[in-house]
Order: sequence, then C-alpha cells, then structure tokens
Amino acid sequence: MKVEQIYTGCLAQGAYYISSEGEAAIIDPLREVEPYIRRAEKDNSTIKYVFETHFHADFVSGHVDLAQKTGATIVYGPTARPGFQAHIATDGELFSIGKIKIKVLHTPGHTLESSCYLLTDENGKETALFTGDTLFIGDVGRPDLAQKVSADLTQDKLAGMLYDSLRDKILPLADDLTVYPAHGAGSACGKNMSRETSDSLGHQKATNYALRPMSKEQFIQEVTDGLLPPPAYFPENVMMNIKGYESIDTVLKRGSTPLSPEVFETAANETGALILDTRKPQDFAKGFIPNSINIGIDGGFAPWVGALITNIRQEILLVSDQGREEEVLTRLARVGYDNTIGYLEGGFEAWKAAGKETDTITSISAAEFGEIHRQDPGVSILDVRKPGEFQSEHVENAENLPLDYINERFSELNKDRPYYIHCAGGYRSMIFASILKARGFENITDIRGGFSAIRDSGAFKLTDYVCPTTLNS
Repeated sequence: MKVEQIYTGCLAQGAYYISSEGEAAIIDPLREVEPYIRRAEKDNSTIKYVFETHFHADFVSGHVDLAQKTGATIVYGPTARPGFQAHIATDGELFSIGKIKIKVLHTPGHTLESSCYLLTDENGKETALFTGDTLFIGDVGRPDLAQKVSADLTQDKLAGMLYDSLRDKILPLADDLTVYPAHGAGSACGKNMSRETSDSLGHQKATNYALRPMSKEQFIQEVTDGLLPPPAYFPENVMMNIKGYESIDTVLKRGSTPLSPEVFETAANETGALILDTRKPQDFAKGFIPNSINIGIDGGFAPWVGALITNIRQEILLVSDQGREEEVLTRLARVGYDNTIGYLEGGFEAWKAAGKETDTITSISAAEFGEIHRQDPGVSILDVRKPGEFQSEHVENAENLPLDYINERFSELNKDRPYYIHCAGGYRSMIFASILKARGFENITDIRGGFSAIRDSGAFKLTDYVCPTTLNS
C-alpha cells in the first residue's frame, strides 16, 4: 500500500495518491491531471477511483478530465448532484483498491455533501482519514460557503451540522489514525489552520479548539466568529466543479498563442482584455505596458487572481517571463480563469524593443522613505496588509486598506493625494500600486521590502494601537 500527499503550496492544497496491487485512487486532484496519470504509470497501476470530499470552492478540481482520460469512476458523498456521470456513495459504503478499502463517512457542515474517507490497510486496520475541508490541522472548515444552497440554510445551521459530524463520525475513531486534510495554512477555507499538513487524530483531539468538549451553541459561536468574506471567485469555482468544465488541454492550447507586440497591442485595444503581468514586482516597477496589472507568479498567484479579477470569464492577455507561460496558464486554470487569449511573445523586452509605450512605478527603499517621513511626518502611508497583520504592529498614523478589499474600498482613495504603499515584503504592495496606476492614480510610491524593511530600518515609530482613519480626508 502506498499513500502519498501531493501538496501545492500556492493553494495550500493537498491531493492524495493511494495505491495497492495495481490499482490506485486519487483524492481531490488539482485541475492539471497528467502528474497523477504519470504517478500511476510509474507504479504500473490503473486509476480506479477519483474521490471528491466535496464541491470545492477555492480551486477547480481535475475530476472530470481525470475520469475521461483514465476511465476512473468519480465518487462523491451523499446528497451530491453533479452535472456529469459520478457514483453518489451512501454513508458507510466501502470501495476496494487492491487489498485495501476506503469507507465513506458523510460529514456535512462545511458543505452538505462533505464526506471523509477512512482508509483500511491490507490487515484490516484503520490507518488514515482523508478529511477534506471537514477537519483541518488546528481548525475545521468554515460553515458559511454553502449557505446559499437553499433559502433556509444558514451558516449557523451548517455549523450545527459540522458539530454533529465531528462528534458522531470523527471523534469516535482511533487516536493513531493519520489525518490528511485538503488544506493547510494560507487557505481561505478555514480561519486558523496549522502549517502542518498531517497529524494524528489523537493529537488533534488534544489540541484542536473545535474538538474540545463544548456545547453545540458554543461551537457555533466559535466556528463562525471572525470569518472574513470569502473571495469572490469561490461561487464560480463551486459551479464549475458541480457542472463540469472545458478540458484543461483546450484551455492551455488557447492561451498558448504567441502574439507579437503589434498583434498584442491590437488585441488589447479591440477585445477589452485585461493585461496581466506576472513578472517579479521590482521588474514590473521598472517598466510595464500601460494599464497592466502585476500579480507575480512567484507568490500567492492563483488566490490573488481569484480575489482581485472579479469576472472569472474576463479575457486575459499575458505578459510573463519567457518560458513560464504554460506554468502561468496552468495556475490560472486551477482557479477557473480559462479565457487567456494569448501571451506577449518575447515578453516585455520585446514590447520595449518594438518602441511601444511603457510606464513605471516609483519604488523606494525603507531608508529613503525614512528620510521623506522625517521631513514630513504627515505623509500618507497605505498599509495594504490584512487587518490582523496591521493590528499586530504598524507604522504610527498609517492607514490600513487591505489588498483583499481594494475593489470594495477603492472609492475611499483620493487621486490628488500622494500615497506611500507597503505590505509585508513587497509582493502585495506592487499588486495594489499597479491597480491604482491602471485606474489613473499617479501620486503613488511603493516601499520596497515592505514592513519587514521598515521595521528593520529603525526609522519609524511603530504601534499596535489601531486608530480609526478616514482614507479620503
């Protein structure tokens, strides 16, 4: 028997490969399925099942493509109603993979169809539990994502279901089971997930706040407290996972069209496509195509695309480092952004060599900003980190406008007011600055290295006191 976790850090997502005696199963695969097919071929195994723990919101699963390419059966838990051929399991149903078995445990709460998969080895011993978004390491799944399924379904009702699922189905299981969740720290599917990607169930019983003895009412209050609004693309990904989607092969072929600077410029003018530049933040700052947005591929790329590009069907023109086009297209497809219509052949250097118009964003060091701040302590500082980061420590008199909320709070900013923008390390601030620049803001300056560099410079008074601010005052 083999059990392998295939973890993708940029999505904080865990898929699983399980094999025995020439048969294999995949749990919660990503959109690109060739790695799973190659893994099974390496073992001379046939992929028999694709198990889905639920209809995912934060990524588009590869279940449809994987089933079509391998003949595997897609399996969902009770109550699932997919728009494609799948086996809807009953609670407690057993599936054989070689000499091992997987048992379905219906655990509604995160979603109505959410299910965990209990693995029994060749000797009949229960060894692992694949918990999807029902149980994380240090947390449980948020209960607010499925509340629009029916008019009378609320996050409190879902949280109550989750309480029962955890106590009736999971807590009675043996302490020595290994818990394999669908996500770790960084995912928006929970609140306080650990950076660990697996653990013993016994340790989770002892340390996970949601598993300690408490009333259902207390559980509901704790699990629903402090939930931030989910990213806008979540419902779109859910529908793609329920209804099916275009093959990733088709998506990659369409997006892999090389465009000369002239054709790229014509396409940008005629289609209304968004120009997405995925180079490193500081490379972008030194020169970019006017009105393009920077979301660097070397960071939390896919979740930020999903959070900030509000229309999942938006046509996209791509500017990337040469040779990384397919990587970018794949990571866009993971979150359902399938409408890339081509990329700039030769990258930004080709655009510049063709004599096309370019733009820049001023980016200064923390030391340079320290001198500016010393001469004028009243300069406007925009801290675009998350509220918790800001509350922990920030530059005195800085204003907090998290990148997550730029589309909702954009109107609070004043184009006539100069802004100095920083995040934690420089990735988010350049995204923020590029969006402002594309919307006509000229008086913006990025602080290179972010809050880490600001703190290390020693030139600023820092505070953890959060004062109310009005951004357009």
